[in-house]
Amino acid sequence: MSEVERESMEFDVVIVGAGPAGLAAAIRLKQLNADLSVVVLEKGGEVGAHILSGAVVDPIAVNRLIPDWQDDPDHPFRTSVTDDQFLILGPAGSVRLPNMFMPPLMNNHGNYIVSLGNVCRWLAARAEALGVEIYPGFAAAEVLHDENGAVIGVATGDMGVSRDGSQGPNYAPGMALLGKYTLIGEGVRGSLAKQLIAKFGLDANREPAKFGIGLKELWEVKPENHKPGLVQHSFGWPLDMKTGGGSFLYHLEDNLVAVGFVLHLNYKNPYLSPFHEFQRFKTHPAVRDTFEGAKRISYGARAITEGGWQSVPKLTFPGGALIGCSAGFVNVPRIKGSHNAMLSGMLAAEKIVEAVAAGRAQDELAGYESEWRASDIGKDLKRVRNVKPLWSKFGTIIGISLGGLDMWMNTLFGFSLFGTMKHRKTDAASLEPAARYKPIDYPRPDGVLTFDRLSSVFLSNTNHEEDQPCHLQLRDPELQKSSELHIYAGPSTRYCPAGVYEWVDGAGNALAPASMTTAGASARFVINAQNCVHCKTCDIKDPNQNINWVPPQGGEGPVYPNM
Repeated sequence: MSEVERESMEFDVVIVGAGPAGLAAAIRLKQLNADLSVVVLEKGGEVGAHILSGAVVDPIAVNRLIPDWQDDPDHPFRTSVTDDQFLILGPAGSVRLPNMFMPPLMNNHGNYIVSLGNVCRWLAARAEALGVEIYPGFAAAEVLHDENGAVIGVATGDMGVSRDGSQGPNYAPGMALLGKYTLIGEGVRGSLAKQLIAKFGLDANREPAKFGIGLKELWEVKPENHKPGLVQHSFGWPLDMKTGGGSFLYHLEDNLVAVGFVLHLNYKNPYLSPFHEFQRFKTHPAVRDTFEGAKRISYGARAITEGGWQSVPKLTFPGGALIGCSAGFVNVPRIKGSHNAMLSGMLAAEKIVEAVAAGRAQDELAGYESEWRASDIGKDLKRVRNVKPLWSKFGTIIGISLGGLDMWMNTLFGFSLFGTMKHRKTDAASLEPAARYKPIDYPRPDGVLTFDRLSSVFLSNTNHEEDQPCHLQLRDPELQKSSELHIYAGPSTRYCPAGVYEWVDGAGNALAPASMTTAGASARFVINAQNCVHCKTCDIKDPNQNINWVPPQGGEGPVYPNM
């Protein structure tokens, strides 16, 4: 425990993160043992504020957790999938892939188009009705251990700390929340999960974690352009055939359309900008007509786990476990993970109930680790385990074709011709020096269909108190200049979807990408932390792993109303 004097509260189970995994775990715990005391910490100012996903949800988990959910008039599963389309995009046209060629697991009929934030708000209400305590606006900032190293809970971050680290006039120390078991469901690249994976060597004998960045906008479109229940996935343009990624259009209820773009973060070209590729995507003839006369009402971005079966770390440690995207259960070709996140929370909860009934505490939930691969989570991930490495190795056309073949082989015969392929490199190590590439001249936004980053961040309702320690920690400023700037031409100014990072000259003017590798001694790295939408891309993609994302003061960051 740190030296700060903290008040403490004791529970049977402490859950970090009010996402699908954490809330499903909380509900399952109370279903199985109503007497358990369960608390859920959420760093967003309200449940759902930091939740962003496509999202098309496979209902397998909610059917199992709340079998009578359709009887609840407040449930958020309003739009079932009625039309499922897969497109290959070229610069001027598109080709639709026949659905009959797609492996059955890619079929979206029977799934629901939702706002995942609203799903979490609904789950939170169900959890609270069962007696779960949920504390939004409190970021878990520290893992607490006993003298033997076992996890005994977490501490929330101190509030009112000034930028220089001193205690401001409104200083209040964080609180220790102690539990027999602690579940970490922070989402992708969580700061506590990173610490626990390193401390307990949970990634030993696993492939490197892999990630993508997902960018999303929500639009209100004209009624004649709205097709409720339509799910359209695409890949190809504007990306070249060597760069992995894809895009989606999901038609929800009430004339709402979610448009999104996912870029695999193992891309090589440091001049690539995921945000600007997303904006270009919307101008494609197969997409742009949907948004004629429409209004953009929300924007956000976040990282996505893509390593799958071979990258999932060991899930358990003394005193707790990783659940949901903290572990990495996204099915990449399906672009779905919330169902597996919920299933993981439920499985962990079941093992905790067994342990508490046996009088155990702060030991390892071995059954959770040993059983997940044989569960529906493992079955879902194992069939698609080679799609990502095949795509990365052979490019879009050949890689996706081989990935489709592999999914068919796994579906029909239960085995793969490729065995289990390796990812090998981290996404940070995939970036190549700028000298091998030319700067990309992205079109200027028109303010109607395409936009700049700062106006987009405005729609995310992002806010941070400026007088606080920067939550984007730069480990070595000199390394950032000598390598990130002079070798890689400042990719942070492009991979960040929120305009957080800038390289400026002595007069404070932004450096042009073409001049970055030759910038002089006056070049300065600027971190506009108040813009951060908590996507964690910098923590993943910085070529030197020189940026460390930690939670800001609780309740800060984006406030997504319905993403």
